[in-house]
Amino acid sequence: MDEELKCPVCGSLFKEPIILPCSHNVCLACARNIIVQTPEGEAPQPGRASANSDYDYLDMDKMSMYSETDSGYGSYTPCLKSPNGVRVFPPALLHRHCSVTCPLCHRSVSLDERGLRGFPRNRLLEAIVSRYRHNRAAAVKCQLCDRNPVDATIMCEQCDVYYCAPCQQRCHPSRGPLAKHRLVPPAQVPAAAQQQPPQPPPPGADARKLTTCAEHEAENYSMYCVSCKNPVCYQCLEEGKHGKHDVKQLGITWKQHKCQLSQALNGVSDKAKDAKEFLVQLKNLLQQIQENGVEFEACLVAQCDSLIEALTRQKAKLLTKVTKEREYKLKVVRDQITHCTMKLRQTTGMMEFCLEVIKENDPSGFLQISDALIKRVQSSQDQWVKGALEPKVGPEFDLSVNTDPLLQSILQLDFVQSRAEILTVPPAPLLQLEKCCTRNNSVTLAWRITTAPVLPVEGYVLELDDGNGGQYREVYVGKETVCTVDGLHFNSSYNARVKAYNANGVGAYSKTVVLKTSDVAWFTFDPTSAHRDIMLTNENQTVSCNSYDDRVVLGMAAFSKGVHYWELSVDRYDNHPDPAFGVARINTMKDMMLGKDDKAWAMYVDNNRSWFMHNNSHTNRAEGGITKGSTVGVLLDLNKHTLTFFINKEQHGPVAFENLEGVFVPAVSLNRNVQVTLCTGLEVPKNLKQ
Repeated sequence: MDEELKCPVCGSLFKEPIILPCSHNVCLACARNIIVQTPEGEAPQPGRASANSDYDYLDMDKMSMYSETDSGYGSYTPCLKSPNGVRVFPPALLHRHCSVTCPLCHRSVSLDERGLRGFPRNRLLEAIVSRYRHNRAAAVKCQLCDRNPVDATIMCEQCDVYYCAPCQQRCHPSRGPLAKHRLVPPAQVPAAAQQQPPQPPPPGADARKLTTCAEHEAENYSMYCVSCKNPVCYQCLEEGKHGKHDVKQLGITWKQHKCQLSQALNGVSDKAKDAKEFLVQLKNLLQQIQENGVEFEACLVAQCDSLIEALTRQKAKLLTKVTKEREYKLKVVRDQITHCTMKLRQTTGMMEFCLEVIKENDPSGFLQISDALIKRVQSSQDQWVKGALEPKVGPEFDLSVNTDPLLQSILQLDFVQSRAEILTVPPAPLLQLEKCCTRNNSVTLAWRITTAPVLPVEGYVLELDDGNGGQYREVYVGKETVCTVDGLHFNSSYNARVKAYNANGVGAYSKTVVLKTSDVAWFTFDPTSAHRDIMLTNENQTVSCNSYDDRVVLGMAAFSKGVHYWELSVDRYDNHPDPAFGVARINTMKDMMLGKDDKAWAMYVDNNRSWFMHNNSHTNRAEGGITKGSTVGVLLDLNKHTLTFFINKEQHGPVAFENLEGVFVPAVSLNRNVQVTLCTGLEVPKNLKQ
């Protein structure tokens, strides 16, 4: 109850409390401190203070003492300067246009000519505070003494704890964070109250305390104005101030409001009881969480220790195998050394003996033993065959351990989903590797659900990375279980994964599959984007035109990365036309020569010479043309961002274009005098000129 009895401005027990229009209370002295100036003719909030007070409040006559040249605006701003975070304004000269702002709800009310006298005095709160002081001061002992508590000498209003002098010095020193706390002496019970405690009223007596009217001291309050929400006397009614208001008997209204308050308290009491039970439940939950956390940590440590122990045992087994293999190899090599040393010693001795025999000059004696020596030497020579001079074992150990799967499993070690969650969300799909494939710069993936979830699958999400091990991105969301993704980079490896979802949420990802696109591009001409005068044959690899004007046809491949080379064979070349070969954007003009707009880069060539052209700009004339049977090569290097041309396998001119950025498609423009055939999937030419 302490917080209900403390002023929100000073943080102490209420002293001479008054009631603001918002029903909040402040001390009279604090109300004087929070009076602020307002601009002339402007009120923070319309309202008039009611006229019920027994105090000599500051009136408006005193406010007129202040200068008209003061700063103009006063303000109320919560801060940390006072015990309850309320900025307290010191008594100062006030402008005649003033208001009071409630420190709790920040509602402002203008003061009328009566000043603070217009706010009623809260006698009930004052009486409760008085009883509270009396009860608290009856036996105030130190709350921190270990044994035989002594009388308290000081109280901290922020901590709400009573201290004796030794305990205060030991537990609440006036320094550091505690220096800002307000220490006050314990409230003293008046001597009269100690000697003569309050006596209860005699049986049958009226327990109500009759209070005189603040404006008519000779009259007691006898009625209650419902409109003004204030008690009034008969003289107040006769003067006509409340003539049109709803007025009721004070006693009847008092009993009605007491009954309403009691009923409301019953409901709050039930809620408070539920809150207490809930707090007990939360405290028990804290204990259970703490105990379960310790138990779970111990279980996790035990599981990890068992894995480490199993790995240690397996390591010992593997080390034993390595030791046996090493000892075996060492034994084989040592035996081979011993055998070879013995044979070498025998051979060396026989050689020395033979040399001594050769030195003898006795023919008959030499011939007696020469046949036998020759056989011995030949036999010894046969012993040193090729295999005899090779080691029987090598230094390498033919043992290998593949730790990648185990390491991957360790890295993927995580807590499994709860059984309830497993049964509600879809399981991880299984990628069907036999149906997953790549073609050029497209990949096709297929998957299926192995275990039917409780709720049906609503769809799938397919994700691919950027081909360089970067972030995953969604490329398909839908109900199908087969998806083809086009427009990827050539010669790149893509990681793909898929997950399923239903009404209960998203399931786990499948295992990741790696798909590599083609190293080189295989493509044909695109009939859908070609000009209507273009004619395609030979499975869209041969192109001709039925118009005398140049028309454009594009390839079906799009390039944004890597190095790509393709050739075009000239099948027919009549009347010396000048077809153009190169690359373009997908939206280049189709009814004019390639390179005349800013969306194509090309080389156009006749039978004698060629030019490079982009945005209708002709550059780098070069001698040498084409005829029937010639080949024109196009090299698009998007690593260096360049475009180079070849005629009959030889580079034609310098690098044609540089600083190429973006997406490009192969392109050709020709008229009815030319027919060419596309050849793709070729290796990049070597020995390029700069």
